[in-house]
Amino acid sequence: MNEEKIVSTAESDVVLRTEHLCIQFGGLRAVDDVNLEIRKGELYGLIGPNGAGKTTVFNLLTGVYKPTSGKIFLCGKEIGGKAPAEINRMGIARTFQNIRLFNSLTVLENVMVGLANQVPCNVAESIFRLPRHKKSEKEMRARALELLKVFQLEEYQDYLASNLPYGKQRKLEIARAMATNPQLLLLDEPAAGMNPSETQELMDDITFVRREFGITILLIEHDMRLVGGICENLTVLNFGTELAKGETAKVLADPAVVTAYLGE
Repeated sequence: MNEEKIVSTAESDVVLRTEHLCIQFGGLRAVDDVNLEIRKGELYGLIGPNGAGKTTVFNLLTGVYKPTSGKIFLCGKEIGGKAPAEINRMGIARTFQNIRLFNSLTVLENVMVGLANQVPCNVAESIFRLPRHKKSEKEMRARALELLKVFQLEEYQDYLASNLPYGKQRKLEIARAMATNPQLLLLDEPAAGMNPSETQELMDDITFVRREFGITILLIEHDMRLVGGICENLTVLNFGTELAKGETAKVLADPAVVTAYLGE
C-alpha cells in the first residue's frame, strides 16, 4: 500500500512527459525517440547544435506540429496532436527565437492579450461593453500591471512594444506568456541577441519567476553560461536524437557533448 502511494505521488509530480516522441518530414526524421520527464518546479534545459531538433520539439509540445509517433503528457493528460490554442488553455505557454510582440499595441495591452483566455465574458457582453465586460477589463488591467511590475516594466506600460529596447522586448514576451497562467513555460533562446549585462538580468528574471510563481520551465539556449547557471538538468539533442541527459554539470562535461558542439 505504501509503495503504491509513493509511486502515485512521484507520478503526479511530473509536469511534462514525452514517450518515444518522433516526427518525420518526408524521409527525414527531425525528432526521433525523444523521452523527456520534467518535474514540477524544475528548470530544465534542452540544448544541442544548430539543426539538432530543439525548436521542432517545442513545436510538437505546443501543437504547431503533430507527432508522427509517440505521446506527450501534460500533468498526466495526453496533449499530442491537440490544437495550439487548446494546449495553451491546458497550461503550456511559450516564447520564440524571433520576438513576436504586437508592435502596434502598448506594453500594457500586449500583456492584456495574454490574459484574454481568462475572460468570462461572451461576445455580446464585449461588443456592448456590458457591466461584466467592464469589470473583467478592469481586473485584466490590474493583473497586467502586476506582471509588468514583476518584470520591472511598469514605467513603460504606455510605450508601443516596438519602441522598447531589445532586452526589454524579451522580458515583455515572457510577461505576456506568464499572463496565460501556464503550468509549463517554454523559453526558446531567450538570451539570443543580448549583451552580457542583459543576459545576466534575464537569468535573474527567469530564476525569480520560477521561484515566485512556482512554475516549471523548459529552456532552449545556446549560451552555455546561462544554461550552466540556472538549469538543474539537461537533455542534449543531436540530429534529432538524444545524445545525453542528466545533471547539468555532468552533461556539459560529457566528451560526446563537447564533440557535438566543438567538433573533433
